[in-house]
Amino acid sequence: MLQDCRSFPAILLLNADRFAERPANRFKTRGIWHTWTWREVADEVRALAFGLRELGFRSGDRIAIVGRNRPRLYWAIAAAQSLGGVAVPVYHDSVADEMAYVLGHAEVGFVMAEDQEQVDKILSLADRLPSLRHTLYDEPRGLRDYDHERLHHLDTVLANGRAALERDPAGDATWRAGIAAIRSEDLAVLLYTSGTTGRPKGVMLTYRNLISSAVNANRFDRLDETDEVVAYLPMAWIGDHIFSLAQSYCAGYCVCCPEAPDTIAQDRHEIAPTYFFAPPRIFEEMLTMMMVRIEDAMPIKRRMFHYFVAVARRCGAAADAGAAVPLTDRLLYGLGSILVYRPIKNRLGLSRIKVAYTAGEAIGPEMFGFFRSFGVNLKQLYGQTEACVYITMHPDDAVDVETVGVPAPDVDIRITEQGEIQFRSPGVFAGYYKEPERTDEIRTLDGWVKTGDAGYLDDRGHLRIIDRAKDVGRLTSGGLFAPKYIENKLKFFPEIKEAVAFGHDRDHGVAMINIDLAAVGNWAERNGVIYASYQELAAHPQVYDIVARHVAAVNRSLAADPRMAASQIRRFLILHKELDADDGELTRTQKVRRSFIAERYAPLVDALYTGPGVYEIATEVVFEDGRKGLVSGRVQVREAEIVAPPAGPASVARAA
Repeated sequence: MLQDCRSFPAILLLNADRFAERPANRFKTRGIWHTWTWREVADEVRALAFGLRELGFRSGDRIAIVGRNRPRLYWAIAAAQSLGGVAVPVYHDSVADEMAYVLGHAEVGFVMAEDQEQVDKILSLADRLPSLRHTLYDEPRGLRDYDHERLHHLDTVLANGRAALERDPAGDATWRAGIAAIRSEDLAVLLYTSGTTGRPKGVMLTYRNLISSAVNANRFDRLDETDEVVAYLPMAWIGDHIFSLAQSYCAGYCVCCPEAPDTIAQDRHEIAPTYFFAPPRIFEEMLTMMMVRIEDAMPIKRRMFHYFVAVARRCGAAADAGAAVPLTDRLLYGLGSILVYRPIKNRLGLSRIKVAYTAGEAIGPEMFGFFRSFGVNLKQLYGQTEACVYITMHPDDAVDVETVGVPAPDVDIRITEQGEIQFRSPGVFAGYYKEPERTDEIRTLDGWVKTGDAGYLDDRGHLRIIDRAKDVGRLTSGGLFAPKYIENKLKFFPEIKEAVAFGHDRDHGVAMINIDLAAVGNWAERNGVIYASYQELAAHPQVYDIVARHVAAVNRSLAADPRMAASQIRRFLILHKELDADDGELTRTQKVRRSFIAERYAPLVDALYTGPGVYEIATEVVFEDGRKGLVSGRVQVREAEIVAPPAGPASVARAA
């Protein structure tokens, strides 16, 4: 059974027997969902493995996976592993230099690419990748006239694999014997970190690491073969590798791949997954989309929505948990479920949710409470690539917006005297590829891993995250300044897509803000505001007024917390461009690279501390085709309202 399986190919063969006709994968093409059973997936993986072997793939070889979520890209991982190979998923939106570093560092010999866009990137790097031997591709459109000496359509590779099987009747037994020989401590995958602080590091994860984490997580949330997920996150991210591959194999649930990035919301609505993971940014986008639709609705629908949202916030979590709630509120909540909550969950694709998780960065308490009040079992987890995701998780009966849960099964946590969180577990990575010195920096001799995050365990054993240890600072007054905490509060508002706060070693806090083009554009359309570009809309005085109100609301919230009252935002500006991973401002997992932004926009940071005014700025950007150019704009530094703490004067004064 499962406990006897030491690799994912072995689990796949088990699933082909125990879940033979149950769905394993779905993929939507041209508006139609196509389904493969576990038995069919096993057959496809076997044919692909034989096709790879015909191309010379051998044990120890590395295959890069470059593209968006597609079943055949996941199958390529299992096929390579069944031959003793190692998968190296790569962020599909990486620019050429980023991709060249990862493929060269991992010594990749084979590439499984999604389409022409990814093939073109690989071909442009051929001279820089001496170990690269063959490139496979899934989508043939646009590639017919390319040189196919070392370029192969996946259909051809699969056909060659099936032909090889027919020529060698004993081949299947030999292949299965090779799978049986795989050891649990063998390297399964190389996942490269997003490079928040420098060059990406290759995290080596073994089968034991991944399988133990997946089995524990499935047991923790009672996931089984009846569940379904939508795979839409980057395949190179540990989250997708765990949720869309490791846990799927170990539980036997179905993984559904959307048709395209711009159909994800509709595809999620059609599938209605039972298990769902999304970073806070995705929940922010859901909330923004919903609020935009509400603002476009008839007045009576808007009033009804806001009324029942207030009811849900007041009693939703308690009513859904079966706790004591006044009869009137219980009846109102039931009516709200019929009129508002269920239709909204259905529209968002959350109508069948058994459990939903968010992680990657802290989620704003208001947003977290908003989804839970609607009856969505949204929980937080805390994890890292080096842990195979799971460090802490929220149990169903102990969800707390202020924490990230209790230690996950088989995970030990300790807090150092300096306040740093450290952990150890069966999921602890084998090390950084080719970088033993960096491994030794983060992993102690007795197996504890340093997370770099600051936090503490409360009286119930729940972990509370303050911020990245290196990011938590102090104002010159001695007050605590936790930028991520402030940024998450700002991003609760649908008009604010991203925020970067500064204040360490300064006498007050300031913020740079990105508006959400969809939300603010919708507002502009409804209010007759004409604009020709993001820069023009971001600089509009009325947009500044909207953001100013949101900053003031955040300051009121901070003022109510004695620990954070000193961290209020004194001044803010709206950036003339959206922060972009291609420009180095975000990681590929959409995390802010704070130090890079502080250096890149140093004149604007200085302006925020100089005083109100209008400033001209030009910033170099990288276009999708690799060309560089300048984006110019005008930004305004505005004063924000500073709110007196409750113990002080009740009035609100404008900052000096």
